[in-house]
Parts: sequence; C-alpha cells; structure tokens
Amino acid sequence: MKAVFWVVIIAALAGLVWGLARWRRQWRERQQAAEARMASFIAQASPSAPMVESTPPPPVAPQERLLLDAAAKAGEAGEPALSIQLYAKLLARYPHSALATQARAAVEAQKKKLVQA
Repeated sequence: MKAVFWVVIIAALAGLVWGLARWRRQWRERQQAAEARMASFIAQASPSAPMVESTPPPPVAPQERLLLDAAAKAGEAGEPALSIQLYAKLLARYPHSALATQARAAVEAQKKKLVQA
C-alpha cells in the first residue's frame, strides 16, 4: 500500500512540474507574440522614412573648440570682422567638424551685425 501511495505522489508531482513547464512555455510564447505585435504597430505608426543608424559625431579637437570660443568672444566684444575671420579659419581647417553648422550659423549672424554697423 505504501508503494502505491508513493507512486501516486510522484506521479502527481511529475504532473505538476510538467504543467508548470507547459504554462511557462506558453506564457513566454505569448509574450514574444505581444512584443512582435507591438514592434509591428510601431513600425506602421512611424513615418515611412528608412531607418538610418545615426553615427556619433566625431570628437571635437581642442583646437576647434578654441577657435570657436575665440570667434564667439570676438563677436561678443563687438568685432564682427575678426569673428568672421576666426569662424572662416575654423571652417577652412575643419570643414566636416561637429561644430561646423554652429560656426556657419554664427557667421551669418556676424555678417548681419557687420552690415548693420
């Protein structure tokens, strides 16, 4: 009688373990399906522009930063011509710098100040 009791207990535990493993596998499949649906929804909701990996901007050399700072200070000091020259030097030496767009915008602002003066 004890042997039958232990066989029933072992079978019940094995059934419980099997049931939990099956439930966990199904739950994981449902989670993956939900993530796939969410990714599909987001892809449909976003604009149709191609996904382009953004590359980090190149590191800024200390000389670039110094030229930018000097040009900005010259502009603040009321020397738009000197400021434009320094920005031009920055753009000539480092045309593809991360600071190039900022320098170009500042040159346009300084040109306006130079025309007004």
